[in-house]
Amino acid sequence: MEDHLIVDGYNVLNHWPELAKLMEKSVEHARDRLVDIMANYRALKGNRVTVVFDGHLVKGGTGSRENVAGVEVIYSGEGKTADAVIERLVAVEGVRGTVAVATSDYVEQQLILGKGAVRITPKELLQQVTITNGDAGGFLRGRQSLQALDQRLDDRVRQTLEEWRRRK
Repeated sequence: MEDHLIVDGYNVLNHWPELAKLMEKSVEHARDRLVDIMANYRALKGNRVTVVFDGHLVKGGTGSRENVAGVEVIYSGEGKTADAVIERLVAVEGVRGTVAVATSDYVEQQLILGKGAVRITPKELLQQVTITNGDAGGFLRGRQSLQALDQRLDDRVRQTLEEWRRRK
């Protein structure tokens, strides 16, 4: 059973302060930043992540699916909302394992809860991402001594390695 996190893209963008500010300058950059954050989160947590963006107002938009750094990114097509795509994903994925949806949309929350998914507010997701990144930071900080290997070598070994290096 694989955990699957589905993110209502624009909903989260509008509720995370850093990304909401970024959206004022560049919507595309804000979307890319969210996908980057979710790719990092996915790599640390090991679960599947899908980010869904509305494309229903794009004239002639057929929608798209792509994989960006292990994150599935879906743009809904013209006339189809991100909510509709999310509901379909929950119906299909709910059979395979635990599905969580990050959205603050009340109606969407009720629909996905009715289909057996777990709801996460954008604020809760931000907290999870922050905690996960903090844990990773502690994990990496605890291993920074690996980068300073020469500091842990015996003087004789260090001298021998230095001689080998200079012979080249």
